[in-house]
Amino acid sequence: MCVLMHNSSNKIQRNFILRLRGLFHPNGSFFYGWWIVAMAAFVMYLGSLFWMQSYGAYTVVLNREFGWSMTLLSGAYALTRIESGLLGPLQGWIVDRYGPRLIVSIGLLMFGLGLLWLTQVETLPVYYLVVFFISVGISLGGFHTLMVSIVNWFQRHRTKAVALAQLGHCLGGLSVPMLAYGLEQYGWRLMAMVSGFAVIVLGIPVVQGIRHRPEEKGEEVDGELSPLVSSDLKQGKIGTHSVSWQDAIRTHAFWLISAAHGIALLSVSTVLVHLIPHLTHKLGMGLTEAGLVFSTISIFQILGLVCGGYLGDRFSKRMICFYCMIFHGTGMLVLAFFDAYPMLVLFAVLHGLAWGIRGPQMVAIRADYFGAKSFGRIMGISSLVVMLGMMGGPMICGLIVDHYGIYRNAFISIGFISLMGAFLFYRARKPDFESLKARN
Repeated sequence: MCVLMHNSSNKIQRNFILRLRGLFHPNGSFFYGWWIVAMAAFVMYLGSLFWMQSYGAYTVVLNREFGWSMTLLSGAYALTRIESGLLGPLQGWIVDRYGPRLIVSIGLLMFGLGLLWLTQVETLPVYYLVVFFISVGISLGGFHTLMVSIVNWFQRHRTKAVALAQLGHCLGGLSVPMLAYGLEQYGWRLMAMVSGFAVIVLGIPVVQGIRHRPEEKGEEVDGELSPLVSSDLKQGKIGTHSVSWQDAIRTHAFWLISAAHGIALLSVSTVLVHLIPHLTHKLGMGLTEAGLVFSTISIFQILGLVCGGYLGDRFSKRMICFYCMIFHGTGMLVLAFFDAYPMLVLFAVLHGLAWGIRGPQMVAIRADYFGAKSFGRIMGISSLVVMLGMMGGPMICGLIVDHYGIYRNAFISIGFISLMGAFLFYRARKPDFESLKARN
């Protein structure tokens, strides 16, 4: 009996090792696409740690020093989302045409210089200018540009690749307590200076290895497809539905996914901007302690990403997103009514898992529905809708808080809006382009 169990265990281990080898070494050598994923993860780590997930900590110290209201500080963050949405369509065209390496390099340079400029801020108008400059850098050198490259390198393992790249964002969240500690001990100006130099010195050299398509390195999609299929992907012919951006925007699915994605990020951006101020004001937590709560979300986000990469390649991405939005909405309602630490942990579990599982689906579902032909422009146009959610969450929350003095009503509102997003994902069925062409 023991021998049989031992043999069974060895067989499972061998199969696991063979699967990993087939994933990372499909042709006997390491597939370069995974280096692209690693570089994307590192860039997203820098953006997450030094700005995206640490912005809430900056709002606390800036509120203390200058007395700027949460509405004004939220407005600065909303400004970054307006820029991202407006830049998206043009950025998509540029990346599709010229590739991501140059665009990411320019973006990281602007991001780093923006953080250095932040150290000189004394007035609110200058702060808004700095935030706008930083946001342009993060947009050019961040998620949108990097995902275009990953979509071109992967087909069968696309969701896994996106999930692994987004781990960088989660690890940045895990590191927020470190930055929050630095803000408390050494001041926000010094931390902004160190962050700016880190982005420029570490980020720009790393991204020089990014390549737009596998054929630039003499490889094939997923490292295993035939050269013919790889060529078809380059031309946007792979898969049943690989269409132009003009055809994509004519479908209900495009607009439903965009609106639902915007609502999802409405919830996420609210937490990014307002969770730490809420914890420091309501519970009297220190900045470092509040940062640890934020890290708890990141832990479950990582778990969600691992699960999301697996689930997205096997089950309906649309229904996965449906359930994630229910988690988002429920989590915000729990946060609104929490009166004990266990409820705060429950919020972190629900929000973190939903964020992590849903994240890679947002890229993969669009690639599945519309293909790689015009993916950059499709994502760019979609960002015009998504930005409304990203800017709306912090602004709605900031206005309600400044009016009522508490966060409960704001979080309740965000929670119910998130539940509406679940309905939109449920309705976003895959377009039947053949039927549409026949009718036309």
